[in-house]
Amino acid sequence: MSVLRRHALALATLLAMPLATIGAALAQENYPTRPIQLVVPYPPGGNTDLMARALQPELSRALGQTVVIVNRGGAAGTIGDAAVARAAADGYTIGMSPNNPLTAQPHLQQLSYALDSFRFLCLVYDNPQVLVAGRGAPFQDFAGMIAHAKSGREALVYGSPGQGSTQHILMAALLKAAGVDGLHVPFTGAGPMATAALGGQIQAFVESPSIPTNNNLPMLAVFGRDRMAALPQVPTVAELGHPIEGSSAGGLVGPAGMPDAAAATLERACATAVASDSFRLAAERLNAVPRYLPGAAFQARFAAESTMNRTVLRELGLAQ
Repeated sequence: MSVLRRHALALATLLAMPLATIGAALAQENYPTRPIQLVVPYPPGGNTDLMARALQPELSRALGQTVVIVNRGGAAGTIGDAAVARAAADGYTIGMSPNNPLTAQPHLQQLSYALDSFRFLCLVYDNPQVLVAGRGAPFQDFAGMIAHAKSGREALVYGSPGQGSTQHILMAALLKAAGVDGLHVPFTGAGPMATAALGGQIQAFVESPSIPTNNNLPMLAVFGRDRMAALPQVPTVAELGHPIEGSSAGGLVGPAGMPDAAAATLERACATAVASDSFRLAAERLNAVPRYLPGAAFQARFAAESTMNRTVLRELGLAQ
């Protein structure tokens, strides 16, 4: 087919479209033409927020457009994720969501969204969780924490970034395996929880390594199959007699129904940003683990985790 004939067919196709459809098509072809809002479903200072801020400059550069972070914390991340799910599906509101609000919270409470409420764009990080001692805690290691928990009813006061969060699930599973209990204090996110740990209001918590690293708090164990290369001195929970693994993985999502062109643009920009030296170095400073997965693989991973979480939460007596 000649170049002239191809142009003529393209023009005929455009003329046959309604004006609104033509405008939408051209807008998507030029996407993005204005700043993009990146919703973080937790307060500032937590792991998800830190990873989003590490990614932000490189994502903006790859898109050629400003990416603005908006923190919408509360309800274990579900308030911010619900806002993303109900946003206009035009690519200008996306979210940086960790696994828990999408793979665990729907089994714990009635929500306005489900996995299929989102367009999965790319996985950005996958951070093994660590057991952390608060400042002034009356123990220095895991054995000491268990001994303290056995010293009296609710002697151990531990925090989490929300009821049913990944961190709460891991701590509850660990204490159950060790045959002890504790007093659970939920927070709106990891930032406020870390502040409480620094002030001595809680004695222990589970989080991504970026939180204790940023706040100079001691790490007692890693919820991973192997010790972390960046933390070779910290034993795994399995080494301590309890083969429990868990990570906080997160990435970019948008509302379901997002145009394929916008989603493809965001996926490519995300791959570029995650591969950048700037993001890798920022992640390393936080003892975080950058990991890119494209949208389809990202969605498959979270779907599998959702199925697994339903079983675990029921065993812990936490699921609906």
